[in-house]
Amino acid sequence: MVSSRDAARPGLSPKVGVLALQGDVGEHLSVLAQLGASAVPVRRPSDLEGVQGLVLPGGESTAISLLLASSDLLPGLEKLVADGMPMLGTCAGMIILSRQILDGRPDQVSLGAIDLVVRRNAFGRQLESFEMELPVVGIDGGPMHAVFIRAPIVESTGPGVEVLASVPLDRDAGAPAHPVVCRQGAVIVAAFHPELSGDGRLHQMLLAEIEAEGG
Repeated sequence: MVSSRDAARPGLSPKVGVLALQGDVGEHLSVLAQLGASAVPVRRPSDLEGVQGLVLPGGESTAISLLLASSDLLPGLEKLVADGMPMLGTCAGMIILSRQILDGRPDQVSLGAIDLVVRRNAFGRQLESFEMELPVVGIDGGPMHAVFIRAPIVESTGPGVEVLASVPLDRDAGAPAHPVVCRQGAVIVAAFHPELSGDGRLHQMLLAEIEAEGG
C-alpha cells in the first residue's frame, strides 16, 4: 500500500486521468487517490477535459491501440503529447508512449512521447512472469517491488532519455541489462506494474512533474 511518507502534500489535488480502455485501471486510480490526486477514468474525449497528467496502464497494447481508434481518443492524446503533458506509462503504457514498437502490429499506436524503441513481450509469455526487488534512480526508500507480466524491454534510447533502472533479459546467464524504467522530461515509463504492489513512488514522481508544470 502507499505509505504516508509518499502522500502528496496537503492541498495538492491535481486532476490525473487514467486511460480506462483496458488493463489495470482500478489499481492506478486507487494509488493516485491515496496520494491525494483527483483520479478520473478516461474512456472518451470529453474525459480529457481539465486533466493535468495522464497514466497509461498495463494491459494488452494491441487491444488498447484498437480501442484508442474506436473511442476517438487518439487525436486528444496526440495533442496532450505535443503539449508536453506529464505522463506515466506502465507495461503496455510504456509501449504506447514509445517512439517505435518492435514485434507489434503494423497499425499499432506509438505516441512518440518518449524517445524509446521497445520490444513487446520481451521476457516471454505469461508463464515467464516474475517479481523482483528493483533499485530505481531517484526513488527514495529502498528498491521497488517490481511485477513483470509479459513485460516489454527497451532496445534503444534517444539522447534525451534518462535510464532509471535496468534488468538483464536472461537473468541467469549474465546477459547485458536492458532499461526498464526511463524518463524524458515530464514522461516516465516502466516495463513493470507498480500499481499491483501498491507502490506509489512512480506515481508520486508523476505528481511532482505536474506540480512543476504549475498544476
